[in-house]
Amino acid sequence: MDINNTSDFVSGFWNVYVIVLVLLSVIGCGVFLWSQSSAKHAAGQTTGHVWDENLEEFNNPLPNWWRWMFYLTIIFGLVYLCLYPGLGNYPGSYGWTMRGQHDKEQAVAEEQFKQAYGPLLKMDVAAVAADPKAREAGQRLFLTYCAQCHGGDAKGTKGFPNLTDSDWLWGGTAAKIKETITNGRDAMMPPKGLKPDLDLDQIKDLANYVSSLSGLASDAGRAQRGKDLFGLACGACHGPEGKGNLGLAPNLTDKVWLYGSSEDTIVETIAKGRQNRMPAFGEFLGDAKVHLLAAYVYGLGGGVTEPAKSVEAIAEPPKAADAEKN
Repeated sequence: MDINNTSDFVSGFWNVYVIVLVLLSVIGCGVFLWSQSSAKHAAGQTTGHVWDENLEEFNNPLPNWWRWMFYLTIIFGLVYLCLYPGLGNYPGSYGWTMRGQHDKEQAVAEEQFKQAYGPLLKMDVAAVAADPKAREAGQRLFLTYCAQCHGGDAKGTKGFPNLTDSDWLWGGTAAKIKETITNGRDAMMPPKGLKPDLDLDQIKDLANYVSSLSGLASDAGRAQRGKDLFGLACGACHGPEGKGNLGLAPNLTDKVWLYGSSEDTIVETIAKGRQNRMPAFGEFLGDAKVHLLAAYVYGLGGGVTEPAKSVEAIAEPPKAADAEKN
């Protein structure tokens, strides 16, 4: 389709067309009703239509209460079109829009939520997680915004992590969980099956070595060859021992598998790579809801306690920069 022709659908003609069509339809209904009410009816005579031998259709006018019900409906429709949008681009005297109504109701709901749970923002996430009322509210938020991916029980599914265990790619402290919900996360495992990287035989060697790291059944010969390849192909991200790096690559020595632990799945992961995304909810939900969600996730059982700072580290002031080095 020629892109220049799309202007036909946003020209002023269609606005006029819709207005005329709507008004003719409504007024036409009134004219038709008036014509029927003013027509001559021969009381007691039939139209000549007979069913089942003796069931006849009489030519009687509509009852007045019925006719006036239709008239009132037409009047209501015309008044509605004056007050609300319905005539092309005319917004109506009230200027009502669905977006405006939604934003108004959303603002009211946000204000109510802020009044009810805003004070929890002054509490740390761990303290909020221990509050039964706050946890109940956090669960409702989780079921609304998070359960579609992580499941209603938060135990995840293929491609979506379990939030109830202690395995955290981006960190399981209260601050890190809140950061993840607020800003989202983007993770990518680059494909190794593209030339000039690895051929299929080498990828299978690597897959067997990765399987052996977590105690899964593997081919010893392939695993040994894969071990020699691992440092070159995977060690930069997963570490020389495959224990992973926080915020970069997962631990390959535990029993946690996001996409599956079969040889075929591991081969697919190495050859084709993986890409996953956790959307950011900070701007959409606001601080209070993010705080409650973080507390709920933290309280599911897998949250990591913040490392305690030593007294010396807290008491010692930061060292001033050496001016001579600037």
